[in-house]
Amino acid sequence: MTHIDSAEPWVERGKAHLAAHGYTADAFKRFRATTRRFLAFLHRRRVDISTAQCSHVRSYLEAERRRFRRRHGRDPNAGGWPKCHTAPIHLLLRLAQGSWPPPAPPPATSHERFRRELRDGFRHWMMEVRGLSVLTFTKDWYSADRFLDWLGSRASPASLQRLTPADLDGFLAWRAPGIRRATRVGVCQGLRSFLRYLHGAGFIGRDLSACVTRPPLYWNEDIPTAFTDAQAKAMLAATRHDRSAVGRRDYAILLLLATYGLRAGEITRLRLDDIDWRRERFSITQSKSHRPSQLPLLAPVGTAILDYLEHVRPRSEHRQVFLFTRAPYRPFACGSSLGPTVRRCLCRAGITPAGKHGCHAFRYARAVSLLRAAVPLKAISDILGHRSPSSTDSYLKLATEDLRDVGLELPSEAES
Repeated sequence: MTHIDSAEPWVERGKAHLAAHGYTADAFKRFRATTRRFLAFLHRRRVDISTAQCSHVRSYLEAERRRFRRRHGRDPNAGGWPKCHTAPIHLLLRLAQGSWPPPAPPPATSHERFRRELRDGFRHWMMEVRGLSVLTFTKDWYSADRFLDWLGSRASPASLQRLTPADLDGFLAWRAPGIRRATRVGVCQGLRSFLRYLHGAGFIGRDLSACVTRPPLYWNEDIPTAFTDAQAKAMLAATRHDRSAVGRRDYAILLLLATYGLRAGEITRLRLDDIDWRRERFSITQSKSHRPSQLPLLAPVGTAILDYLEHVRPRSEHRQVFLFTRAPYRPFACGSSLGPTVRRCLCRAGITPAGKHGCHAFRYARAVSLLRAAVPLKAISDILGHRSPSSTDSYLKLATEDLRDVGLELPSEAES
């Protein structure tokens, strides 16, 4: 049997997989061509597809680069060219081996094994002993991992016993430049948590967490960044005129952001069952308070969502309202996945705002519009889903024109 004959079963399996996930005929053609070349490459090296490793994929890509240079006299585009090859190969390897990439190899050195032991122990202490979330562990471990990187060869059982406050000061002096004060606070918090674990697990003789002094972070010190009313209207207008699949989906998302001030995660989690078309309302679960909330489905929002559902949204077993417009048709992983959507809308409108310009800028803009409509702070807090009314206080700083109206005149002596 030639390698071409042996490739056909994998080609057919790939075809069935791509068809089931809504890929186009062009995607199958690319898969078939790349699969045949990759399997021929493995056949020449007497490697079975079931035992292929990442090194074989890298060797194949290098061979394809050389072939491209011979044919075109130049290197391929560094942007999209590698993915055109690796995406079909990774699918082939997932079909052949069950998962790809393969699990990370076990630590090869004592230093790597000790780092793995620290990470696993810290994770158990954070999540099982203290009952914290995986997100908190990930954040704190990032700081701890950077600290171990800074220690280098000193990140060993014997060297940790000799850890001193001067070492901690040296790490913070190395880590602090170039990052915001709020980020420095997070670094200190993660380091203190890791030091408490090291002391409790017996890796260090005394608790050094008290030696880490975090910088002051004043409550409500930052001024939130909000889109102006003109910017929000310009983005909506520019996106409304984009009748492509992406444009229709983005317009519905943008209306939810601008009209209700929803958090991005509340939009990505919105399900088809959450919309009550007969009663013209929809339900969300507040991201922070986890409380259910029902909102009126205003006519422009409902029309935009219906237009998306009827003409754009692909057939899918997923129940989330908003899906990717290209195969595989899957929901957004989390709220931060909507960041590119907002940037795309800004680009359509030709707007380059100062400061942060993510989904939360719509939320702040909605708070300002409610403040200017004389809506009480408690009501705004309920509308935006804050756990505490005091969380709304920071939005007062955005209504600068209204604050000027109530400002006191300085006496002449103070002016001089």
